[in-house]
This record gives sequence, C-alpha cells and structure tokens, in this order.
Amino acid sequence: MPGIRAIFWDVGGVLLTNAWDRTQRTAALEHFHLDEEEFHDRHELVVSSFERGKITLDEYLDRTVFYRARPFTREAFRDYMFSLSQPFPEVIEFARTLRDSGKYFMGTINNESRELNYYRIEKGGLRQIFQLFISSCFVGFRKPEKDIYRLALETTQISAEECCFVDDRALNLECAVKLGMQTIEMQTIAQLREDLDKLGVRA
Repeated sequence: MPGIRAIFWDVGGVLLTNAWDRTQRTAALEHFHLDEEEFHDRHELVVSSFERGKITLDEYLDRTVFYRARPFTREAFRDYMFSLSQPFPEVIEFARTLRDSGKYFMGTINNESRELNYYRIEKGGLRQIFQLFISSCFVGFRKPEKDIYRLALETTQISAEECCFVDDRALNLECAVKLGMQTIEMQTIAQLREDLDKLGVRA
C-alpha cells in the first residue's frame, strides 16, 4: 500500500464542535422559545440550499425564523448561532503539527453554510493549517455525495490510495472508501493519533 500523502479532515465534530446540527438548533430553539416542529419543517426544506451556498444566512433565517415578527433581533439570533462554534484545541494543535512536518497535504471536506464556514475557519485558525477547503457551500456538493470526495482527489491530483479522510460519522466515510481513500472514524484524539500511526502518518 502506498504511503499517505494527503489528509482531509471534517470540521464539525472533528476540529470544532458542530456548527448547526440538531443539537445546536435545539439549543437555539430553546434559548429563543421557538416552536421546534415548525422550525424543523421549514429547516428541512431549505437546508440543502443553505449548505450548498445557494442561499445566504439571511435568506435562511427569513425562511426559518423571521417569516413572522419576533421579540428578538436577527443579530441576536445570528450571534447565538455563531457562539455555538467552539474549537477542539488539542485536535487543531495535532493537525498543525502534521502540517508543520511538511510531509502531508492538508485539506478539509465538510458540509457547511458559507457564513458559518468563514467564521469557523477564522475561529479555529484553520487557514494557517489547511491548504484547501472543499466545503459544500463553495463546491455545491454535500457529503456523503461521491462528487465532493472526487473533487478533492481531482483538485489535488493525489491518488485515492494516498489520501486519508477523517470524519466523525460512518456514513460520510462510506463513499470515500468506495473511491479508494483510507478513512478514520474519529471518536477521540488518542484514537485518531493511533489510527493515523497505523497508516504510517507521523509528524
């Protein structure tokens, strides 16, 4: 088996907390006293467009929250959404160490809306670590669609066998495996280090 030359990382659940998954949405609904069923019905209708970069955050909020008068401002809701994103410092530092080794091409493959994605890249200092961001809002594809992984391979011109993809969800790894990529389902930083070591990935 050829050695690993590129490591692609999920962002939410790996490098940072999730951005706007069900847990975060539920917290916001409770904080602002919104009807959960009504919100989720509207969210499901627009989330694909939101994460593919087809609509802006303001348009998303127009359709899910501010289609009626609210006792809170749009800015307050946006600020709360953004506040839910917190880095995992130990994982980010490990990724930085691998980058600093100069041995590996470092990129991300993640599903994210544009405004949250930019904020999280900045919040985690990810521009200083990763050379390429294959984000759903930039490329119009979402995991687990095979095209988002194919785009990562074709953009870097690194063979699938020489690429490792790290994600915290098994479903997102399945298409990567079918394309020939090595994969790791991250559960803890210790387990991630061990599994990368087994693939010969060392700083």
